[in-house]
Amino acid sequence: MGNQEKTTASVKPLFTPFVSDKLALSSRIVMAPMTRSFSPGGVPGPNVAAYYRRRAENGVGLIVTEGTVINEPASTGDPNVPNFYGEQALAGWAHVVQEVHAAGGKIVPQLWHVGMTRNNGSLPFPDAPSIGPSGLNLAGEQVNEPISREKIGELIQAFAQAAADAKRIGFDGIELHGAHGYLIDQFLWEQTNQRTDEYGGNLVNRTRFAAEVVSACREAVGPDFPIILRLSQWKSGSYDAKLAANPDELLQLLTPLVEAGVDIFHCSTRRFWEPEFAGSPLNFAGWVKKLTGKPVITVGSVGLDSEFINSFRGESAGTSDIDTLLSRLEAEEFDLVAVGRALLVDPAWAAKIRDGRLDELVPFTAEAFRTLS
Repeated sequence: MGNQEKTTASVKPLFTPFVSDKLALSSRIVMAPMTRSFSPGGVPGPNVAAYYRRRAENGVGLIVTEGTVINEPASTGDPNVPNFYGEQALAGWAHVVQEVHAAGGKIVPQLWHVGMTRNNGSLPFPDAPSIGPSGLNLAGEQVNEPISREKIGELIQAFAQAAADAKRIGFDGIELHGAHGYLIDQFLWEQTNQRTDEYGGNLVNRTRFAAEVVSACREAVGPDFPIILRLSQWKSGSYDAKLAANPDELLQLLTPLVEAGVDIFHCSTRRFWEPEFAGSPLNFAGWVKKLTGKPVITVGSVGLDSEFINSFRGESAGTSDIDTLLSRLEAEEFDLVAVGRALLVDPAWAAKIRDGRLDELVPFTAEAFRTLS
């Protein structure tokens, strides 16, 4: 109750507990997944555990870990990105969970395969060819052969095994990375999925791989373990890309995913205040919630710029200010708010917002990427 008593009235919607049928959180603030590459050999150490614990101690309701890769040799092109397989890596993650729980937080791993964004020959397994639905990179160029149905089945099982391990070592759910042009998203996106079998050819078929991954994870973890799916229209280097050009297409995309067992959608946009489709102020998260009825996380430049901080002081009324965020949260356009770089640079960002300690907020600079602060 101490935290609630200190909460300034203006930011109270961010610090109202969230309760769904499978997940209860102390606040609406989510730490967004951010690749840090501080896990040599794919093993997260005590420094990674301490990094996440600091956010849990400071009012973050849910931590989504950095992308952590499934058991397939081409899942990453960076040997310092953490694995989510193997005895050492899973022991490291179990320690992360213990630290976050000891601080009163909740945490889910983001399960990841980078697909064709990886260059052939990349470490840690340079002999493994990069893989994707059609062997196309994000520019639509043919790099490798399309993957086989057999390989698709192996990938689905690798995601399911990671989900089962997440539950076994004490995580509070999982997030599947289906956004930003990585493997799952490469199946969803027409530019990178030119398959003519049941995994391509139209929008519904392009959702099949994602739905089968979700379904296999659901079978692996049982009915009560939360499954979050991160989606985006935009891709790395292709900010105008669209999976769905209108709400009808978005409904076609989402329906198989809901039926497969997604509990929460994490809807990635570059700027949370921008409307997704013409004729409605709803952002991407707002549309996903309207169409599915599922809880949603919004994300995109929250708390990042001086406009946001200055708006508390009455110095600015910019489009990204806190009032816009709070009013939309209070109107239930979205349920949870993911914060990325503002939390990366300042572990106490949420607590400072909650307690009105705005002069103590640490501005983001690129320097923050160099350490686990």
